Amino acid sequence: MIKEPLHLARCSINTATLGHRETIDVTIDRIAKAGFGGLAPWRHEVEAAGVSRIARQIRALELKVSGYCRSTYFPAATQAQRLVNIQSNVRALNDAAELGAECFVMVVGGLPEGSRDLSAARTQVRDGIGALLEAARKLGVRLAIEPLHPMYAGERSVINTIDQANVIARELDPHNDGFLGIAVDVYHCWWDPRLEAAVSSIGKDDRIFAYHVSDWLVPTNDLLLDRGMMGDGVIDLRGFRRNVENAGYAGMVEVEIFSRDNWWKRPPDQVLQTCAARLQSVC
Repeated sequence: MIKEPLHLARCSINTATLGHRETIDVTIDRIAKAGFGGLAPWRHEVEAAGVSRIARQIRALELKVSGYCRSTYFPAATQAQRLVNIQSNVRALNDAAELGAECFVMVVGGLPEGSRDLSAARTQVRDGIGALLEAARKLGVRLAIEPLHPMYAGERSVINTIDQANVIARELDPHNDGFLGIAVDVYHCWWDPRLEAAVSSIGKDDRIFAYHVSDWLVPTNDLLLDRGMMGDGVIDLRGFRRNVENAGYAGMVEVEIFSRDNWWKRPPDQVLQTCAARLQSVC
């Protein structure tokens, strides 16, 4: 059983949910005014505004940063480009530290252009994450591997299940010093027949660093840009939350909705009001 309804102080809004239609400072003010306890900003909008200014605004509003989105993809056709990608991620880690982010979310990348070698791409991902770990420890920023739905394996992520992410975490961080874990996103993981066991496993290792919610629409008109508002699709959100909390997670619940033809066309305050209502009624 779910112990209690979600309180908005424990809820976060990924800024993509509002479609990046306004400058990040305006978005942050809207999220705070709506009563949410946190947000997850994206690199391009923070970098455009200046990380120090945005960090000050977030602190002044007493908001938490549930995650910083997201890593530069790791796989590349050349060693030189792989090093450039890692350097880009180190710069982002520094910004995540200044923002006080609870984790740096890693969407790891798909097959390099012209490649069909899935195993090699996964090896590049593992090696790239390993190369970031020391910087993450020094900066005090946790790294969260986010498995993506298998439909994205070609271009966005060759890590597609919680179990796959956990194998990497255990290999690179066998003593579990608290800096490498997993971001669990219902949109990407709800279908997995091993979901409950996989969530339980990473919970026992204390590796659940983030929890993202949305819904899977039937039919889905666009596999990237047609995520559903919670309660509008087929995911058992209450059951999913129960699994995550039974595994020991008590952190922020982050709404992340990409919805080009629906929610991104609605007034931002209406979107936030709907998120608040659905978080407390169906999640």
